[in-house]
Amino acid sequence: MKKNPVETILGIFVLLVAAMFLFFSMKKINIRPEPGYVVEAVFTQTGGVQSGSDVRINGIKVGSVIGLDLTQDYTAKMLISIRHGISLPNDTVASITTDGLMGSTFVALEPGKSEVNLKDGDRIKKTIDFKSLETLIGEVIFSGDKK
Repeated sequence: MKKNPVETILGIFVLLVAAMFLFFSMKKINIRPEPGYVVEAVFTQTGGVQSGSDVRINGIKVGSVIGLDLTQDYTAKMLISIRHGISLPNDTVASITTDGLMGSTFVALEPGKSEVNLKDGDRIKKTIDFKSLETLIGEVIFSGDKK
């Protein structure tokens, strides 16, 4: 079986282009969590939030979700990495929301007014669970049935 040198060169070229594309995409997406401190929050409905999902305050990314785990009482414990320089009061509220009808799901933080800030390993006590569009429509429809 005789091999054509043009095919070998073309194969090497394709492999090099694929490696460059992989390298570029890994640099671009930057899936490593930002250095900072970690807090946790517990939700009963996560609405599709995954590791790597954004954590935002007023639409500005301040961290990311770095882990999800199921607790013994079947709730979802979420580990959130907050970048250095962002001090969250200990009465901060965490909610799960979306970027519109077809947007991605993320964790929105509403800082409170407390003088005491969350530290590494603390828990956000007040959380608001994700409500799907179907749930919201059902609430509207069935709220009219109560007499």
